[in-house]
Amino acid sequence: MYAMVVRAPVGPGALERVEAPDPVPGPGQVLVDVRACGCNFGDLLITQGKYQLRPEPPFSPGSEVCGVVREVGPGVAGIAAGQRVFAVLPWGGYASAVLAPAAAVVGIPDAMTFVEGAAFGVAYQTAWLALVDRAHTRAGETVLVHGAAGGVGLAAVEVAAALGARVVATARGEDKLALVRSRGATLACDSDGDWPAIVRAATDGAGADVVYDPIGGETFEQSTRALAFGGRLLVIGFASGDIPTLRMNRVLLKNIAVVGLNWGAYRDEHPELLAAATAELFALHAAGRIRPLVSSTWPLVDAGRALEEIASRRSTGKVVLIP
Repeated sequence: MYAMVVRAPVGPGALERVEAPDPVPGPGQVLVDVRACGCNFGDLLITQGKYQLRPEPPFSPGSEVCGVVREVGPGVAGIAAGQRVFAVLPWGGYASAVLAPAAAVVGIPDAMTFVEGAAFGVAYQTAWLALVDRAHTRAGETVLVHGAAGGVGLAAVEVAAALGARVVATARGEDKLALVRSRGATLACDSDGDWPAIVRAATDGAGADVVYDPIGGETFEQSTRALAFGGRLLVIGFASGDIPTLRMNRVLLKNIAVVGLNWGAYRDEHPELLAAATAELFALHAAGRIRPLVSSTWPLVDAGRALEEIASRRSTGKVVLIP
């Protein structure tokens, strides 16, 4: 097997291919031959030493893998060699084969391709858990999604639309605005424009019931102005690199709820909710109501270039690596 490895936290350009012996699954582990690996903004940050998880070099980035089970370790039940699966790891996914805890391995439907499976896990689970479990989004409500043309944002657009919400999306450039409209957004606004005013005008002055914000910074600040009375502001991440602060008078005056979503906390604290979300999402995929968009695929050995595509904001949807 081989993996793309970070030896020093200096960015994606320093990723290098390293050959290694095939791993052997221990108790509770599953060995997966990787057919596709999803790229995330967090993978870029981890190569720069800026992510909340900071493994000791050398290490391989990558959290989302999809492939075929080669072997299971002692004590593993319900997973068999030859099964098509995806798994979500803390890191280590940029490899041709990975060891994963059995609890992190999920069988994928026959209709789902390996590339779709690699693009499916974290983005759609995050969207479902945020909108359903944290914000309690109801049909007919207005949901404002920022960064809507990226992997996390586009998943939120599709999930919100599937829940029966009216989706307003922000993105940059007409091509990306057209994309989010094609995926379920009723209204798409340029993120460089006065989108808070557009949102208020589109809701008869009320504002959005739910805001889904993976951007942070000034976007978060302006989102408090675009929220309706009793609205919920979902904190998903800080892709802008700026962790915002909150003016509590706005929380008080408008009865706003500011709600965080940490995907990893569900894996550790409430795995049953994560499993239930995955089942709901598989049902939506089978019904054709959500479908992961992969804007580009790269050979695994070009992982550095793939991450640079994400860093440049050229990508839409997900970027996937193929070993």
